[in-house]
Amino acid sequence: MTAKDDFASLRRSPLTANLDDEQVRALAGIACCRRLADQELLIEEGLVDNSLHIITAGTLAVTRDLGKGEFTTIHVLRTGDMAGEMGFISGRPHTASLRSLGMTQVCSIERDAFESLLLDYPWMVYRVMQNIVQVGQDILRRMNSQYVEMTKYIHRSHALY
Repeated sequence: MTAKDDFASLRRSPLTANLDDEQVRALAGIACCRRLADQELLIEEGLVDNSLHIITAGTLAVTRDLGKGEFTTIHVLRTGDMAGEMGFISGRPHTASLRSLGMTQVCSIERDAFESLLLDYPWMVYRVMQNIVQVGQDILRRMNSQYVEMTKYIHRSHALY
């Protein structure tokens, strides 16, 4: 991918909402955009990864380890969603793994590189943090809605599958 492609990918992302082109270029300058193969692991459950990932094309499965090499998908993230934002902010281990579903493209930003922009772009850093929270809330709303629908289904079927 080229710097022009990285800029375009980030420009379309909700991460850069309310940012001007100069600020997006600053982010593109520290981002690493790449393609993931089908089922490629991006984040591993239980490990610390200080990266923020923006899904610029494709989907990622949010999975939990069931043991013995098996996992279950608890949610699917799609183009425009962010991944790893909680670990990016908190520095704590991830509670789930992320696996690509088909060919997926992500742009990743390391926390140290992002923090290096603070002196030159404090307002941009603030806006990006707002955008991270907003996208996180949108994902949580979607997950809650799916949980409610699943609960209704199970209740109506009296837990018969």
